[in-house]
Amino acid sequence: MPADVPGSPDGDQGLWEQAATGDVQAFGVLFDRHAAAVWNYAYRLTGSWATAEDLTSLTFLTAWRRLREVTLVNDSARPWLYTVTANLARREQRRLGRFAAALTRLPRAAVVRDHAEDVAGRVDADRRLRTVLGAVAKLPRAERRAVELCLLGSLSTADAAAVLGIAEPSVRARISRARSRLRTFLQDTDVLTGEEF
Repeated sequence: MPADVPGSPDGDQGLWEQAATGDVQAFGVLFDRHAAAVWNYAYRLTGSWATAEDLTSLTFLTAWRRLREVTLVNDSARPWLYTVTANLARREQRRLGRFAAALTRLPRAAVVRDHAEDVAGRVDADRRLRTVLGAVAKLPRAERRAVELCLLGSLSTADAAAVLGIAEPSVRARISRARSRLRTFLQDTDVLTGEEF
């Protein structure tokens, strides 16, 4: 049976079930199949390569720990992995916000800037991504989740609908409204150069 047929032992559901019985090789295949996409999604959510690496590791650690508890959507692990990644990213952003607030309470001389962060902050792609993420953060929650899954995470609208528990046309409508808002938010920036939104 081909791997893309639901219920196939080589499909995500079959591999997930094998991994849940302790089959490390099956979990390795799932990791190989989805790690790059999870990393890309984490990077698009955070704008940080290092944080994306950490979130990818944490996502798969969470998957390993919860194999027996999770039911996959449409025989694909990716929607569930993206949901875990998004939740971990939000938790990390809250943690970083608390850390930044704590740093502001320290005397100026005690704060040492990280040269690597200064260099990374100058990379145009990172700056542009952060601008986009700032605009995405302004979206209403429902539209933001649809954008995170479909535009940033490249999930299909059908998979996003299953994750969000809504109809697929509702996901498309949220994406359409979000694109319109994002164009408005980003109109005075150099981010909009083509068909990004």
